[in-house]
Amino acid sequence: MDLNQEVIGELFAGDPRFRKLYEEHQLLEKQLQQLDSQTFLSNEQELERKKIQKMKLAGKDEMEQIIRANDP
Repeated sequence: MDLNQEVIGELFAGDPRFRKLYEEHQLLEKQLQQLDSQTFLSNEQELERKKIQKMKLAGKDEMEQIIRANDP
């Protein structure tokens, strides 16, 4: 296991905020996959897809900040 994965595992187990962000990231990924599996998206669905992507990216950025703050 590389050091970064070790830090992530520790954060997942010990940091409720990190765990919540990680779980939200996984949920948003599933929602994106569902939208991407459709052949055609309505304008409303396209807007929803972009909103999900932005939320996912914001969560990932915050997780990366937490990882950097806890990485020796």
